[in-house]
Amino acid sequence: MEPTAAAIQYLRANFDRFLSELSEYARIPSVSFPGYPTETLQASADWTARRMEQCGLENVTRLEIPGAHPYVYGDWLHAPGQPTLLLYAHHDVQPPGREDKWESPPFVPTRRGDRLYGRGVADDKAGGMMHLGALESILKTSGRLPLNIRFIIEGEEETGSEHLAAFLQQYADKLKCDVMVLTDTANLAAGLPSMTYCLRGIVDCELEVRTLDHPVHSGIWGGAGVDALSVLTQILARLYAPDGKIAIPHFYDDILPLSEKEQANLKALPFDESQFRDELASIPQLVLGGEKEYSVYERLWMRPTVAILGIDAPKVRETSNQLVEWARAKVSLRIVRGMNPQKSSRQLCEFLSQDPPWGAKVTVHPGTAGDPWLIEPEGPAFRAAERALAKGFGCNSVYIGCGGSIPFVEPLTKQFGGIPALLIGVEDPLCNAHGENESLLISDWQKGMEAAVHLYFEDFE
Repeated sequence: MEPTAAAIQYLRANFDRFLSELSEYARIPSVSFPGYPTETLQASADWTARRMEQCGLENVTRLEIPGAHPYVYGDWLHAPGQPTLLLYAHHDVQPPGREDKWESPPFVPTRRGDRLYGRGVADDKAGGMMHLGALESILKTSGRLPLNIRFIIEGEEETGSEHLAAFLQQYADKLKCDVMVLTDTANLAAGLPSMTYCLRGIVDCELEVRTLDHPVHSGIWGGAGVDALSVLTQILARLYAPDGKIAIPHFYDDILPLSEKEQANLKALPFDESQFRDELASIPQLVLGGEKEYSVYERLWMRPTVAILGIDAPKVRETSNQLVEWARAKVSLRIVRGMNPQKSSRQLCEFLSQDPPWGAKVTVHPGTAGDPWLIEPEGPAFRAAERALAKGFGCNSVYIGCGGSIPFVEPLTKQFGGIPALLIGVEDPLCNAHGENESLLISDWQKGMEAAVHLYFEDFE
């Protein structure tokens, strides 16, 4: 039997086992956020390493950086003269969120119909397992791969890859490749394979306001005394202009325009506002935000945005008739092509701290500052991916942007001279990654796994 057909046959015969292994993987609550036990990240890394070895990868090891959750590495490098693909995924996950909102426990993966529900089943343990299943299917049937593979599975992606620069410096020799294949993005629609060619960058900060030394009686002191929450909300309200733009002066100065080809591609993508609202889970009367002169896809992928991610203050049910002495908020920007994250961070922090209402004490702590990423999807690697996705899904793929940020992509592709990066997704618009009831569309996951098999047999020259 021809090698590709043999691998696909093996994959289909073992798919239920692969799905069961994904469920086992997702049972490990590998939350990388501060305050969660680090032991779960160690257990997740151990599981990842064992699965790499079982599928036939070699030189499997945990790559450690002081202060970072472990990366896991494996390779297969016995195809001289053939290109080397670097596969990327991450094994850390988001916190579960509000457990009472989950229809089944977040770390007890549960199948309902064609979807598997649980934290991490889509983002991104499915991405890692998709390639491990494809690699096993080839190695167990052919005994060898048609090209060289390096596989890195990160342990701190969800917290912004804080130690990425140190990791790249220490382990660059294990990452050398001709093409990067990252599986941590989404498809535009269920059943529609999509490759992401641009990502927004991320900038955030924490804003703290203080007006008093301690809480005081709101009746006795209200009128002359000023509560910190009122100051905080006034500062946050300044971020938005009436037309939906970000009100920070000169914030848009450096944005690069879209090419004519990109504009034509955007217009060709299918869009149904009613379906989009269902996927967004918006209330019926919600007016979509952002700059009205741009399409929804442009607002999501190619334009910057600002969001208030959280506020620390007394809970309503726990408050009393007091003027609050302090309040804190986390503010997040998504930045786009041409924008510099360090400059955007300075602009944001200066804007939030200037002219504090009523002379309140305002302190701004800069946080993450990650670059946007953009690639021209041209060349043999992209044509190979297009062919593989068409074989796996039974239809042609589309090129899309992503409003999110993946810190690993930009520095790694730059380090190796601008190598092509194929961002191929396993998520879909209903997967609710980062939210409660995160889920994976099982049929698309199988199609993605078959597309991965085809990809390894494609010609990258």
